[in-house]
Amino acid sequence: MKVAVRSFSGVRSDVSDWKPVVDFAREAEALGVDSIWTSEAWGTDAISPLAYLAATTSKIRLGTGIIQVGTRTPGNLIMTALTMQSLSGGRFILGLGTSGPQVMEGWHGVRFSNPITRTREIIEIVKKGVAGEELSYKGKEYVLPLPGGEGKEIRSSSPPFDVPIWVASLGPSNLEMTGAVADGWLGGSFIPESGNIFIDRIKAGAKKVGKDFTRMEMMIPLSLEFTDDVEEAGKRHARGYGFTFGAMGSMKSNFYKDAYARQGYRESVDRVQQLWKEGRREEAREEVPVELALKSNLIGTNNMVKDRIRLYKDLGITSLKVDLPGETMSDKLSALAELMELVKSVDSEMV
Repeated sequence: MKVAVRSFSGVRSDVSDWKPVVDFAREAEALGVDSIWTSEAWGTDAISPLAYLAATTSKIRLGTGIIQVGTRTPGNLIMTALTMQSLSGGRFILGLGTSGPQVMEGWHGVRFSNPITRTREIIEIVKKGVAGEELSYKGKEYVLPLPGGEGKEIRSSSPPFDVPIWVASLGPSNLEMTGAVADGWLGGSFIPESGNIFIDRIKAGAKKVGKDFTRMEMMIPLSLEFTDDVEEAGKRHARGYGFTFGAMGSMKSNFYKDAYARQGYRESVDRVQQLWKEGRREEAREEVPVELALKSNLIGTNNMVKDRIRLYKDLGITSLKVDLPGETMSDKLSALAELMELVKSVDSEMV
């Protein structure tokens, strides 16, 4: 079992001083953390921070979690991936995801159409490009070169690199596509007790194309908090999901809410979303089941956290990406070190 962190875990996400980000990344690397991840919504982009960290770290893997599909052309992604692999000495992981219509159409001005097909096609094109092949592709969303023009099939002038491509997916069809074409899965809205509703779909996608599922990496994001007051912490974390179910999507499209609905919480999450849309936000936060938060995160005493880690490992989850508790970087690194020891302990039990 590997441990991963977000690049801004040690500082606020709206950083203007990047030294603490570098300091945190170096300390995480020294503790044995496997990978560090960036994301993008409508603030910092996913690549620039990783390029900076590539120059200031030496071992930790560097992943985008996620780059939004549709915001860059396939050629741009190929150039970016090749450059990042060169800068990092082969430590880069290209994490992709579809985002949602609110961001894609509102911020980028790109239609949120056929997102799964677009993701599959862009992965197939990027794999050709980073392998040094000429780009010739005819799909539903992408055609290279464009027909009827002066475009020609072009091979990258940069040396080829192996670039692992991971996909953030939650819906059944998207999960199957991930199993078929991706090297790793960036999960979410995940409860290990019901985790097979995700994993079985990924396995099915891999099986359809004759791919060895056991070679895929799978990472789950979650929050960590060591505490004896489990009920209070669970309630606090549960309230945070009010925003997730109420604001991160429309009534028609909220992938996070839908994922929990498929895991037995449909009535609760629908109620939360409805209250939020009505402007009753405090009521919405109060409606989120504490059980949902406790099962989705690592919350409790050391032994309780250790028990939860075992559940993920038993399912074949290869990495846990943790949001760390504490107000200071020192607090966060202390919790991270404690988690690393628990993970090592679980690994040693199950050898």
